[in-house]
Amino acid sequence: MQDPAQPAAPGALPSEAEALDAYSRVVTHVAESLAPSVANLRVARRGGGSGVVITPDGFMLTSAHVVETRRGRARIRAAFTDGREVEARVVGADALSDLAVLRAEGEDHRPATLGDAAALRVGQLVVAIGNPNGFAGSVTAGVVSALGRSLPTRSGDTVRIVDDVIQTDAALNPGNSGGALVDGGGRVVGVNTAVAGVGLGLAIPVNATTRGVIAALMRDGRVRRAWIGIAGGTRPLPPRVAAAVGRDRGVEVVEVSDASPAAAAGLRAEDLVVAIDDLPVRGVDDMHRLLTAEHIGRRCELTVMRGGAERRVGITPRELS
Repeated sequence: MQDPAQPAAPGALPSEAEALDAYSRVVTHVAESLAPSVANLRVARRGGGSGVVITPDGFMLTSAHVVETRRGRARIRAAFTDGREVEARVVGADALSDLAVLRAEGEDHRPATLGDAAALRVGQLVVAIGNPNGFAGSVTAGVVSALGRSLPTRSGDTVRIVDDVIQTDAALNPGNSGGALVDGGGRVVGVNTAVAGVGLGLAIPVNATTRGVIAALMRDGRVRRAWIGIAGGTRPLPPRVAAAVGRDRGVEVVEVSDASPAAAAGLRAEDLVVAIDDLPVRGVDDMHRLLTAEHIGRRCELTVMRGGAERRVGITPRELS
């Protein structure tokens, strides 16, 4: 009998070990490691999705739109690949980041490890694990197709742009939402959220900002946000401005809401916000990260470029309701 570790003789079929190439070994390892941590969520009156366990005592991460209900919070069942099926309840949901935290019954769950999407590179291998169309424990693999995509989210009349969304060509289908997007080391780097087209899936990144959201949901059941009342977008800075502030991007004010802190402070459309309390603002995500709950009701200072000149604008954020 041929030793599977030895190469096949000339003209012979390759052994199973030889046929299992490096790509397959990574995907197989990730699937075997993560599948027990991913649950098929069945939400009464809504359908279902996926969720991933992040603590041994049953805290789970999923998409807010998976557990959103029109009449209160629905009954949720979490089914795992080992045959276990348990009740789960919503601890907190945040529509503006499309993230939610559940708590599944039991104390012996197998948690996944959270990674950092900030370390991802375009072309890197990623694996999606979830329950598309109810097929539990389904695994698809692909690459990071693009980084820094933006995804509009809504809560009532409030629209927020989630920045740094991951685009992947790993096949996603209805039911994958809330499932894990995993890097080659088996770390969860994203929460699958949307199918934008064939071969075009989107995932909310797991990074410093979303870790803060997850922690707030676990601790308080909600996320408090400071609101100043602008709509803006990440923009390249003009070369002269970039040289003056030492960075090449900022946030352009597109619209100022009436009767908002921004309106009271005199912000205008086309202003470029480059810092908050002297901390650099390179994009919308920086503004969301810096305008924390601690800023609610507390005056802070925005550094704004207007007509090529620097201005300091004092502003007192309110709580986003």
